[in-house]
Amino acid sequence: MIDGSSVTHNAAAYDSTVGIQAGTVHNSNVYFVHPDASPQEKYKVGVRFLEDGIPSRARDMISDAIAHGHDNAEVRFHWVLAMLSARAYHDLSAEELQQLHHASGLVRTYAEGEWKDALRVAFELLAMLSTADGATERVLERLRSLSPRRRDEILHHFDLVLTGGLKDSLWTENRERAEAARFGNDRVQRVWAYFEPDPIGPRTLPPRPSTAAAAQAALPVRMGLFVVAAAFLCVLSLVADPAEAAVELLVALGAGVAATRFGSRWWYQEHQLKTRNRMLQVPHARDPASSGDGFTNRVRHSFDHYFSVRVPLGMTPHEWLGHTEHIRHSLVAEISVLYRESRIGVDRVDWLIRHLAEDARDRYSRGTLFDHRHTDQTPASAKALCVVALVVLGCTTLALLGTVASGAGASHVVLAVLAVAGVVWSGRAAASSWLEARGEERRLAEETKEYQERLATRRAAYENWKAFLDATRPSEQEMETWLTCDKTLFVDEALRHYQLSWRDLITHTILVTSARPYKRGRVKGGPWRYSRYSFRLFLVTQGGVREVSSEFDFADARRGSEQRSNYRFDALSSVQVTERSTAGYDLELVLTNGPARNIRVADADTHHLAPDENAQEIAEINLSAAGFIHTFRLLEGIAADGKGWIERNSPGNQPSFRAAG
Repeated sequence: MIDGSSVTHNAAAYDSTVGIQAGTVHNSNVYFVHPDASPQEKYKVGVRFLEDGIPSRARDMISDAIAHGHDNAEVRFHWVLAMLSARAYHDLSAEELQQLHHASGLVRTYAEGEWKDALRVAFELLAMLSTADGATERVLERLRSLSPRRRDEILHHFDLVLTGGLKDSLWTENRERAEAARFGNDRVQRVWAYFEPDPIGPRTLPPRPSTAAAAQAALPVRMGLFVVAAAFLCVLSLVADPAEAAVELLVALGAGVAATRFGSRWWYQEHQLKTRNRMLQVPHARDPASSGDGFTNRVRHSFDHYFSVRVPLGMTPHEWLGHTEHIRHSLVAEISVLYRESRIGVDRVDWLIRHLAEDARDRYSRGTLFDHRHTDQTPASAKALCVVALVVLGCTTLALLGTVASGAGASHVVLAVLAVAGVVWSGRAAASSWLEARGEERRLAEETKEYQERLATRRAAYENWKAFLDATRPSEQEMETWLTCDKTLFVDEALRHYQLSWRDLITHTILVTSARPYKRGRVKGGPWRYSRYSFRLFLVTQGGVREVSSEFDFADARRGSEQRSNYRFDALSSVQVTERSTAGYDLELVLTNGPARNIRVADADTHHLAPDENAQEIAEINLSAAGFIHTFRLLEGIAADGKGWIERNSPGNQPSFRAAG
């Protein structure tokens, strides 16, 4: 079901699922890196990856920039953030730890300034991991003395690194910042635009090909026969009675000219009206295939929806749908022909369908909805003059026969009758060819003008809609900021529920996955973002694991019911990941005292990839954004070693890190 805000809703009963509802990839160059890009350009893209919640790609890009000589305090600061973002200290490999130690020794070589101060504080925080809580006050003071932006960056990306009393001291400020920024930048009114697909360009049916050529080809022969027959009749009448025949011929000529003048416009209008009405006729029985889930059927449903919500004043939706049935049928046929392409969903054409529904409503309000039935119509006086001219022409023809009969022999009368028959037949045929040729030329000119006007109107509607989407659609950084705020407040509520402080935690992890039904979107090269999320938080304490999960509606951060479970370390018997190329990634948790629990971590997206995107790389980006890598390593370690893993990885047992800068 789709409402007026273009948001799709589905409902599923408990323990049932609804499939993916939408998936759109915005063709943005936000992460585009030219093969010949300079180290400075690669660094800037790396920072963008980091700000948008893709630390794995940020590490690659910034490391590449450093390897090619772009190295200073600012670059190293972001490199350290990328190394530790969404990772705990024990997630680092021995090589990465060595790189961090080496980088800490370079701090003294950088120029003094804001970036060097921030880098020094970052390394001092790492050194505090194995230090008693009382020795952290000096580092906290230096952290608070940094600019708000540098301080927030450190706290955000060091989230899984900071533990114990160090994090307790900062958590209140962190929570307050999350509460302040959670609905910032008009989140509720803008999130929908992120999942709106990029509209496809405007199209309209071109003018029908002209059939004037065939009519023009037949016209000379028919006109020649008419001239010969008319000339023969004129000769016969003039021979019989020159004076009377001359008058009758002049009257016939004038009547013929008048009938041609007033009748051509009348014929053209009637012919066009019949053609348009025939095109608008709705078949009595639709093709059975139209009841399926085909493109035409989806277009029809979209037209029905938008016409039912774009209703003129004084009419009910039911009345309006009945009143516009012919128009909607014609528009459905047009849109189906114009946009029936593979991989083009109706949602990319909804902007045009909505525009056409609004246009129909506005034209009805102006009284021009069926304007082709009454605009540019032949006046009644012109029709009357045409009829009078044809009557006069018929009477004059009979008079000519009388003239021939009164002044010539019987043989001439027979010839005159044959001549009249030839004039009537050839004249009718010549008039038909001439009217068709002239009418086709006029129709083509009118339809070309209408085509250009319709295309210009639709192009303006397209540009307006696209500009509105571009202005409304949140940036990647805004989406990531809102998601981070949601996670922070979710963790805070869980801590309050269990009456835990950060001093009580050994570590924690949060797995962020999609919650069906959902709409999803991403920029090219970025991770999927969802209209509905499932948060699953694991709090690891000395007594065991506390798990809290809940579903979120991302637009307004409304949360569904929570599910909580607690289990000892030895209750988690195994953790494994199943990768399916057509279905995505599943995480399976096996507890000794219950059934296996399957968690869908990521859906397959190979059919949504751009030609120049690497499927494996995008999959890694999505898994990293979901927090899967850290979660899997944590649960895998607990399942394998139980409490022994916890004891080895407690904050007090972390390997010491000495800040050399």
